Amino acid sequence: MTASPSRYEIGIDILKQVGGDNYDAPLNSLQDIAPDLARFTVEFGYGEVMSRAGLDLKTRQISTVAALTAMGNAQPQLKYHINGALNVGWEPSSVIEAMLLSAVYAGFPATLNGVFAAKEVFQTRGIVFAPTPSPVGDDRYARGMRAIEQVSAGAGAAVIQSLQDIAPDLARFIIEFSYGDIISRPGIDNRTRELATVAILTVLGNAHPQLKVHISAALNVGVSRQEIIEVIQQMALYAGFPSALNSVGAAREIFSRNT
Repeated sequence: MTASPSRYEIGIDILKQVGGDNYDAPLNSLQDIAPDLARFTVEFGYGEVMSRAGLDLKTRQISTVAALTAMGNAQPQLKYHINGALNVGWEPSSVIEAMLLSAVYAGFPATLNGVFAAKEVFQTRGIVFAPTPSPVGDDRYARGMRAIEQVSAGAGAAVIQSLQDIAPDLARFIIEFSYGDIISRPGIDNRTRELATVAILTVLGNAHPQLKVHISAALNVGVSRQEIIEVIQQMALYAGFPSALNSVGAAREIFSRNT
């Protein structure tokens, strides 16, 4: 009989797909200070979590890039995973699109720093990236409302309505910028965008009403319950178990409404 691969062997196989030729650089840097942390990273992070069959590796990787961009406190790891996203098949333009989501949920400084990290990665890899600016001058409000209606199944519109008696301009900003300028952009599909958003809101840990809206939106655009739970569980690697536990609770509530 052939023995089943160990957690470490499974983890190394996934890590090679993500990290490419330099997959073991972070592990090697830990050997003289915390070798067990290197082993935990391989066995648990990649061997138990990233290898799970419930969500494909490509989606896992772009979700990680989006989450680390929003967190804004792990630039070396963000650069590693930007490289990883490219290694598993994402185009540079799609990487940037996933990062732009952070402007909505984590603000411009985190997004700027993330994009500059991507620029450095692209330059190191010799990627000549020529972005296409989005068109200006069209009706951002109408575009935003179409995007809300397409992805949120009414939940987003309810949030907008709830602001009319206290902060109507904030409602307009959400429609025009969040949905009209960012969420309606091409480059990644709605499934990927909503999973990346769930990842971002999970690691931020401070926006559960909005997380519930986007869990509902994910279901609305065809994401399965299993995929939602997988991306939330994965975020335990980056933001810890409490953030993942709280987000699973939010998912449970939304799932119970959709039975």
